[in-house]
Amino acid sequence: MFTTDKPVIFAYHGYPAPIHRLTYRRANQSNFHVHGYQEEGTTKTPFDMAVLNRLDRFHLANAVVERVSALAAARAGLAGFVEGKLAQHDAYIGENGEDLPEIRNCRWQPAL
Repeated sequence: MFTTDKPVIFAYHGYPAPIHRLTYRRANQSNFHVHGYQEEGTTKTPFDMAVLNRLDRFHLANAVVERVSALAAARAGLAGFVEGKLAQHDAYIGENGEDLPEIRNCRWQPAL
């Protein structure tokens, strides 16, 4: 199902251990990077729970850019962007008690 030479970023809304057990001893096991529930900190908002577990859009995009060699030129720029957005997120929820408007009001727009 997965190639042996490509990274696999797995966003799992549970503990990562079961996914790691499923991939144990596979030829590409070292290419699997599982993001899942970490039980870290106290969440303040729904999106903050995703941030604390590294399941939010910013951490996942950064994980892809870190592991796909064709995107190497974008690493530094995206890492700075992600760091800034996460700092903005933390400051905003600390002050307002809710997610950033761009997160709260985001709606999926299917491609035409």
